[in-house]
Amino acid sequence: MRLYNKVNKDLLKQKMQADDRKRITLSFYKYAQIGNPRFFRDHFFKLLDTVEVFGRIYVSYEGVNAQISVPEDRWEDFKTAICDIIFLREIRLNRAIEDDGKSFYKLTIKVREKIVADGLNDASFDVTNKGVHVNAETFNQLADSEDTVIIDMRNHYESEVGHFENAITPDVETFRESLPIVEDLLQDKKDKNILMYCTGGIRCEKASAYFKHKGFNNVYQLEGGIIEYARQAKQKGLDNKFLGKNFVFDERLGERISGDIISKCHQCGKSCDVHVNCANDACHILFIQCEKCAEKYQSCCSLKCKDFNALPEAQRDGLKTKIEFNGTKFGKGRYKAIHKDDPLDLG
Repeated sequence: MRLYNKVNKDLLKQKMQADDRKRITLSFYKYAQIGNPRFFRDHFFKLLDTVEVFGRIYVSYEGVNAQISVPEDRWEDFKTAICDIIFLREIRLNRAIEDDGKSFYKLTIKVREKIVADGLNDASFDVTNKGVHVNAETFNQLADSEDTVIIDMRNHYESEVGHFENAITPDVETFRESLPIVEDLLQDKKDKNILMYCTGGIRCEKASAYFKHKGFNNVYQLEGGIIEYARQAKQKGLDNKFLGKNFVFDERLGERISGDIISKCHQCGKSCDVHVNCANDACHILFIQCEKCAEKYQSCCSLKCKDFNALPEAQRDGLKTKIEFNGTKFGKGRYKAIHKDDPLDLG
């Protein structure tokens, strides 16, 4: 059995779009000791490929982090399959809030040093001494207290389109970058309730233990993250304190939690929270773009990228490594970074 999908991605996307089978998008993670991640990776690939799973999964010595989709008619088969992995039995599966079944188009499982890049030396603190897990109802109660500081442990492009009321949203591009910045922001708040949240809970698992190690006394984390919070709030009729969209790392790029639109188009400033990647594949920067700007710039982040995309393919191939675009250095778009509207200069 082939353990990698080598079919052209455009063909895979076309096949996915043409498939009318309903699929369920979900995520899960588990910190666990895996002695041989490479062997586990291959076994896990065969197991999930058998039940037609698509998605992106990271495996390391410390566990598994997965964002996937499963055909609805194979749901029970999928649950049976993951029970083949002892540490995944009874695991919480975070099902998507908004789901068109088109979130992934192939299965990719990669072995990484860590399942979330955090830059921490785990041997320097007790990673099992985590913050207190709280459900949506307790989260709301804590959030209403003057003694609580709410911290968004996600990146700026995630919190830009959606976050909890009154949350501190660090201006960072990576989780690794956020940890020292958050620590500095909270230096005079060590006796406050530190209420942390992220998309599905995985970043808070490590971050809460890190901040307890750093001397913060009352650390809490939202169990299941924003995804589970939204489900519980709707199911129990709770006040929804999340504003806007929850950014997700798949083809959808977001799922709406409330009707609030809290961000703006990066090109014209119009109220908008639609994330896209620049249509110039040599750039591919992530940014927010409204419908009018998508038409004006032909789904590109700038005139430079629009002009570049209009060149013949052979000319683009010869130039793409010689021109610096907004996304050349793999940054995630900020308004000031991509508002430069210079046309393409070929000298």
